[in-house]
Amino acid sequence: MTTRSRRPSSSLKRRTGFRRPRKTFVIYCEGRRTEPEYLEELKRDPEVRDAAAVDLRIQSSVKSSTPLALVQLAIEAKDRNTREQGEVDEFWCVFDVEWPQHHPGLIRAVETAQRAGISLAISNPCFEIWLVWHFRDHTSFIDTAGASRLRRACDGQDNKGVSSVHYMPHKHDASRRAKLVEERHRQNDVSFPNDNPSSGMHRLVDAVTSKGT
Repeated sequence: MTTRSRRPSSSLKRRTGFRRPRKTFVIYCEGRRTEPEYLEELKRDPEVRDAAAVDLRIQSSVKSSTPLALVQLAIEAKDRNTREQGEVDEFWCVFDVEWPQHHPGLIRAVETAQRAGISLAISNPCFEIWLVWHFRDHTSFIDTAGASRLRRACDGQDNKGVSSVHYMPHKHDASRRAKLVEERHRQNDVSFPNDNPSSGMHRLVDAVTSKGT
């Protein structure tokens, strides 16, 4: 996917004389429009905004949208945050598996993130399956093109734009469906990256709506 750069701040350190009671998330995501727009809508959602415990900072990759590149950016930022005693509590990467051709370096990206303490929200085959689950069940294998078509059929939008009125009221429905499918994969002993369909976005939604607990 083509990305639009959103360059991170040079410092993640807390500003002098300013006490921030909010839990801070930095999220690196692939995608030029769909994923960043969804995350921006999530940031503005009253359940997140009014919790006074979350400050999302969404960064599209400034180098590449491959999973490994995103993870490396997150690790660099996390290390800088540690050195500077910064304000960031959690670093996340949001990316896709893609079918029929997986992203290069996918397994290495996951293993690298896990070793470094970077949280992941991976969608299989793509972010669109997470969007579909806001509206309906889908439990069978689907490729990237099929998920995109199904998403358009669900929300009636021909482009990649994300409208809060379509999605935010149903984010917990999507989480419920994602968890059910995840449990089915577990029971069937199906593991990543063969867990199609799936999405770890429910973990990110749970994290930012947990009021910091």
